[in-house]
Amino acid sequence: MTQQRVVVGMSGGVDSAVSAALLKEQGYDVIGVTLNLSPKVNEADAWERDDSCCGLSASEDARRVADRIGIPHYVLNFRDVFAEKVIANFLDEYRRGRTPNPCIRCNDHIKFGTVLLKARALDAELVATGHYARVETDPETGRRVLRRAVDLRKDQSYVLYVLTQEELRRTLFPLGGLTKQETRELARKLRLPVAEKPESQDICFVNERNYGDFLKKLAPDIAQPGPIVDLDGRVLGEHRGIAFYTIGQRRGLGVVSADPLYVIDVDAASRTVVVGPEAALYDHELIADEANFVQVGAIPEPLPVKARVRYRMVDAEATVQQIGLDQIKVRFAEPQRAITPGQAVVCYADDLVVAGGTITSTSRTRRVDGLFEPRAQVASAVNPAGMVRPTILR
Repeated sequence: MTQQRVVVGMSGGVDSAVSAALLKEQGYDVIGVTLNLSPKVNEADAWERDDSCCGLSASEDARRVADRIGIPHYVLNFRDVFAEKVIANFLDEYRRGRTPNPCIRCNDHIKFGTVLLKARALDAELVATGHYARVETDPETGRRVLRRAVDLRKDQSYVLYVLTQEELRRTLFPLGGLTKQETRELARKLRLPVAEKPESQDICFVNERNYGDFLKKLAPDIAQPGPIVDLDGRVLGEHRGIAFYTIGQRRGLGVVSADPLYVIDVDAASRTVVVGPEAALYDHELIADEANFVQVGAIPEPLPVKARVRYRMVDAEATVQQIGLDQIKVRFAEPQRAITPGQAVVCYADDLVVAGGTITSTSRTRRVDGLFEPRAQVASAVNPAGMVRPTILR
């Protein structure tokens, strides 16, 4: 019987190492690949960093793991496509006054897009990674579904909602049923050389510890000053560039005020940063585009779900409805804090990913002639339990 060949993305970390080892034990014909993704930014790039998941050190660690478990290992140069699909988008989103999630973009265009194409060149129909999530087939519809991992603390389904049905059919997540502790124990048992290796940082291609420095190096035009205004349009000060401000930010505004001020909105057209009280950060509704429908093919009517607008947050009661070919509207039962354009909203039914998309706007964001109108009147309402919560009065 011919072994099924699978290409495993090996980042040099413990998760991808154990994934490769498990698939080898399960009888797959395993090929390990490490992606060289990082651009040359200055005299030192992420390829030369020890803590990068796509650096030279990571490649060496992956090679040592491959030697240990007896599989071939290759380094693939994806620098150009990564620069085009991920880094260019990263910079453009900041230019638009949005806060991007490059890991989701990388999953969409690189790890489960371009890599699948490369896998066919290696006569492999499957790819696998060390992500914590589960892929199954719905027996009633035949659709491939994406489930949360058993270890909810490590669950990465939020950043995987972009996977299409074709990609889900060809993807394996060997760690979906394990906890992180179990993964570490397996790595020790298998005597993998990365068993005690710590987690890599979140954005692999940012060499600097300050995103602002990285942005200015690759796109100096981003650092253009503009006005900081309050909700009534009064100018309070000047900012150093909209790319350095995100919704909900409090520190580093450079504005003197008797009360705490937060970034409420960012308008790229007029290079304006809008600030206000924390209560103005809360909103019930958002619109998202580039939507991917995972559990179902379409959502013509409002569907009750649990949704999150950040990777690390508690799911919130909501409804989701398709309002365009790739556009959804999500309405929350309770207002959510700092819903941020550029970030992802992901909707769940129990542990199944229903759909997700990139947040484009909320019900409070309106513009007239490129300038912000007053966003809302802010008041406080007391709920039956006696807890004060912010309410946006429309």
